[in-house]
Amino acid sequence: MNQIDSCWRNKPNWSSNRQALADCAIGFGNAAFGGKYGKIYVVTDSSDNPSDPKPGTLRYGVIQTQRLWIIFKKDMVITLKNELIVNSFKTIDGRGSKVEIAYGPCITVQDVSHVIIHGISIHHCKPGKSGMVRSSPTHLGRRGGSDGDAIVIFGSTHVWIDHCVLSSSTDGLIDVIHASTSITISNNFFSHHDKVMLLGHNDDYYADKVMKVTIVFNHFGPGCVERMPRVRHGYAHVVNNRYDEWQMYAIGGSANPTILSEGNYFIAPDKSGNKQVTKRESGGWKNWKWRSSKDKFLNGAYFVQSGWGSCPPGYSSSQAFTAAPGSMVPALTADAGPLRCSVGKACAN
Repeated sequence: MNQIDSCWRNKPNWSSNRQALADCAIGFGNAAFGGKYGKIYVVTDSSDNPSDPKPGTLRYGVIQTQRLWIIFKKDMVITLKNELIVNSFKTIDGRGSKVEIAYGPCITVQDVSHVIIHGISIHHCKPGKSGMVRSSPTHLGRRGGSDGDAIVIFGSTHVWIDHCVLSSSTDGLIDVIHASTSITISNNFFSHHDKVMLLGHNDDYYADKVMKVTIVFNHFGPGCVERMPRVRHGYAHVVNNRYDEWQMYAIGGSANPTILSEGNYFIAPDKSGNKQVTKRESGGWKNWKWRSSKDKFLNGAYFVQSGWGSCPPGYSSSQAFTAAPGSMVPALTADAGPLRCSVGKACAN
């Protein structure tokens, strides 16, 4: 019942038909087509120059204005010298290579649309420094320095993050802020991090009421402390995810967000750990609509619901999918993170 993977990964011709992946997203981000219908751009060079990127580097590909489906010629570790600003209509597709973005600033998706990030490892991300960074072939501007997020989605729409590994970064692993919406975060493996995922800029940023995010088939593994996710103002459908651990809480929020937790698999911490899945960061929350349906609770885990009535996501026919019971989640999330993909063979893990 992992509808995303059943759409593409059993097909041995994936490497000659890479762009078929763009038809496989579900949930609010299902219309994120990335670089579909564009040319294939091959990353051959792991070096980085933020102000004057060379052809063949990842940065040169992501700043172009035309649609591009970006792939990698070989395994590589890319240590960026400043934040990587991704332009609209781009897919970063790591299938077939082991690709890591690590040990420097990481990915910024700002004021753009239609971005897909698939099959890469993003870890040990550090803050960027103030400096000149190119965001398109014709625009070079001074940036004030990034916070050290693995991926920040800022004022953007139609974004899909799938089958990545994210861990051990300075700030968040994924931030969705400043009225970003139509986002799907799926099949990722998160581990060894405090503030995992933030949806919503701050309690006073009411523009985030438009935010709609689907979080599905992810595995929150060892060392995760909190924010899986933490939500402000908008709507989050948190569905069929596995939670192996939380040290503070799993799902939290403030500023009256709406959260539907559906078919998740929660394993509470042992001994004196916090068994409650949920945490509200401010008062007056009893009317906030936080609902749990078909969730599986183990080791004493429990979800504190609030509000009245149901809160379905209201998906369109193209966005809709069937949530499995929580008991099925270990199987549905068993292949979270990048898959092993060889030419002429179906992708495995």
